[in-house]
Amino acid sequence: MAAMRIPALLVAFACALAGAAPASPPAAAPRHADPAKVFRYAFEVAETSLDPHRISDLYSNILNAAIFDPPLRYDYLARPAKLVPNTLVAMPEITEGGKVITMRIRPGIFFSDDPAFGGKKRELVAADYAYSIRRVLDPRNASPLLSELEGILAGSEAALAKARKANRLDYDEPIEGLKVLDRYTLQLRLTQPFYVFLYNLADCRVMCAVAREVVEAYPDDVGGHPVGTGAFRLAFWKRTSKLVFEANPNFREEFFDGTPQPGDEEAAAILAKYQGRRLPMVGRVEVYIIDEQQPRWLAFLNAEHDLIFRVGEEFANVAMPNNAIAPNLAKRGIRMGQIPGMDITYNYFNMDDATVGGYTPDKVALRRAISLAYNTRDEISIIRKNQSVPASTPYGPGTAGYDPKFRTAMAEYSPAKAKALLDLYGYLDRDGDGYREMPDGSPLVIKANSTPNARDNQLDELWKRSMDAIGVRYTVRKAKWPDLLKESYAGKLMFWQLGGSASAPDAETWLTSLYGPNTGLKGNQARFRLPAYDRLYERARVMPDSPERTHLYQEMARLVAAYAPWKVNTHRILTDMWYPWVHAYRRPLVQSQNFWRFIDIDPALSPAMRR
Repeated sequence: MAAMRIPALLVAFACALAGAAPASPPAAAPRHADPAKVFRYAFEVAETSLDPHRISDLYSNILNAAIFDPPLRYDYLARPAKLVPNTLVAMPEITEGGKVITMRIRPGIFFSDDPAFGGKKRELVAADYAYSIRRVLDPRNASPLLSELEGILAGSEAALAKARKANRLDYDEPIEGLKVLDRYTLQLRLTQPFYVFLYNLADCRVMCAVAREVVEAYPDDVGGHPVGTGAFRLAFWKRTSKLVFEANPNFREEFFDGTPQPGDEEAAAILAKYQGRRLPMVGRVEVYIIDEQQPRWLAFLNAEHDLIFRVGEEFANVAMPNNAIAPNLAKRGIRMGQIPGMDITYNYFNMDDATVGGYTPDKVALRRAISLAYNTRDEISIIRKNQSVPASTPYGPGTAGYDPKFRTAMAEYSPAKAKALLDLYGYLDRDGDGYREMPDGSPLVIKANSTPNARDNQLDELWKRSMDAIGVRYTVRKAKWPDLLKESYAGKLMFWQLGGSASAPDAETWLTSLYGPNTGLKGNQARFRLPAYDRLYERARVMPDSPERTHLYQEMARLVAAYAPWKVNTHRILTDMWYPWVHAYRRPLVQSQNFWRFIDIDPALSPAMRR
């Protein structure tokens, strides 16, 4: 899997541097979005909120990106990833060596109707984006993406210091790096030329526009009353069970377009068929939360759902033997798409935990021994049915900075080395019960956490078997994903397995999660604080994609391998399947991007196929 590069974006960037609660019901459905076209599919993880500035997880981000609009988005058809204007008239103007970003919003974009607007149409303006940035800075929102602005947006540190002292942000007080130049023009000033900052303009969690009137109308439940300018609006919500979206009657005139890479025949065919079509094309989207793989797969097989977004690994042998769609599915006209995910699965150790945390040789030895003993090969072959590959870096393939030839020891499996490390540093079985104790004789227990689904149960069993093999006692506590996430941010979990999907096509999207100042709510759930790592990260984040920056990324990876705050496991292969009545579907490379506005449903074929 070759590393993804983004030459078109970098060229454009270089040229610029050189100067260059449910929505209100009364409105009628838009004519271009056919209410007979209904798209149904399922998520395997429940949503956490429909407030874009208070979430971090992939699935909530997908939902929010349907309702709200960031200034930029990724070209739906382009491979590799390419940023294009979303609500802007053109790509941002970047001046002063990359420190100043000026955006001009397209006039005539309106929020979906809501009582907060007093019965008037509410236009999107530059002040809405400025207000939304302030929401990320507001300590009351505890935004997980605060690290993308703090110390990066000029004046942010001073504003945050004052806000933290008062436990509230003054939304009307000027911030040096945030200027509304006129009704449609917003200017951001950065403290340094952060070359990856441009990706934040396509990330709903940082830049999606929320109207101040809506927040002030529903101050205690902003996430329960999502009102945006996106292609869809919320029509029904049974939390952690089902969400229904309908086409936003106020959605702007937007038409299908894209720039397929030469030789990409699938993308070229989609463009030839749909170029110029008004978006969105479907009138209704139903999203079901089904955390178990078997009922989600059966719902798809029964044509209750139109697409299965990532076929569960346990069905790989029957759905796609040898990575080809099974003949019985192909006979039904079902199509398959498969891409190497820009993602990583890993376990983190809480570096503040009394048992597994710390930077002394004995604590490092414990984490490295645990990592060496875990049988990732069995995870890949047995649990994931070979739908993933081993990971040896804390960032995934397909991103700028990833080199498939670069390896670290993080992928090594050696129970013998693990036992030797534990013996050397005094983790011994003193009472003969088959389990080791801490060097001081106190109990050694790894307290893991996971969600109550079949796949996590299998992973729990593999971890338990791997730890038993080296005499380390391993226990598992079960809880729901949103609850575990809250506890994780608060530093209450010792050990947890996560999957991380790229929020931008750059390795920095993961490396920021190990940066010391980002500890806790800002994404560093391992609470890893290593000055040597932080210095490398600070150097790299002000550099453009280059061999020099890739070298810094690799040095950071070596430090992660040495101190082992993460046990990196796999990079997943993502397989989707959909029925023949679903047209123009392409899984976004950046998975948090919402694709609903670009797909079409054949309502004549769909009911016949459902019988």
